[in-house]
Amino acid sequence: MKDILLAVWRYRHFVTSSVVNEMRARFARSKLGATWVILQPLTQAVIYAVVFSQVLGARMPGVSDRYAYGVYLLAGILGWSLFSEILSRSINVFVDNAQLLRKIVFPRMCLPVIVAGTALVNAGLLFIAIFAVLLVLGHLPGPQVLWLPFLAILVVALGLGLGIFLGVLNVFVRDVAQTMVVVLQIWFWMTPVVYFSAVLPAGFRKVLEFNPMFPVIVGFQNVVVFNKPPPFADLAWVAALAVALLGVSLFVFRRASNQMVDVL
Repeated sequence: MKDILLAVWRYRHFVTSSVVNEMRARFARSKLGATWVILQPLTQAVIYAVVFSQVLGARMPGVSDRYAYGVYLLAGILGWSLFSEILSRSINVFVDNAQLLRKIVFPRMCLPVIVAGTALVNAGLLFIAIFAVLLVLGHLPGPQVLWLPFLAILVVALGLGLGIFLGVLNVFVRDVAQTMVVVLQIWFWMTPVVYFSAVLPAGFRKVLEFNPMFPVIVGFQNVVVFNKPPPFADLAWVAALAVALLGVSLFVFRRASNQMVDVL
């Protein structure tokens, strides 16, 4: 596994240039450019905010500010969009780049790393947009927002750990990608992005806390909305899980790497 990581490091300039080229290609003929990256999650957040705040009367517990729920929602969307992009794209990355894998010799692990790099750039652009919205709403994040890079690294590790494993499996069983589309939809509603974790019944909350994205999204909401540190005690097992998943994924990738190109 060490040789895989060293190979990716030796090709770090290839990874960086690929991320830059992908972003350029995405916006080359687009008049709105990077706006499209942030438009979809922001639109989703606005829709949820209107439906839940105005139609369903959702309010932040103990907070009377009418914009509080919108801020809470934006924080959750920021964390979830990074995770879902890495996971969904990693699952298809080897299949989508089959021609490249057949024709060019390079470390195949670079592909999911490029996916993660592009997702981080998108998340950075989204954060800038969200920060601008928060300024307009008069909600300037406090110093605890400096924990966001730590949370982003944890999301990347978790997304790649699961995504690489499922990406290898998807090469041999193509139903994996289709199944995960449905799983991600269910997973989203099992994560406190659009609802408040504090108002969940104790028993139901205990069940949902087995979801590794539960404390991660709570962490995003803590630092952006409440100016509180992330729940480090709850995040410890998520970090351990992410490291374990990365280890298993690299092991499976190494064992299946030679057969992958033949199947593709």
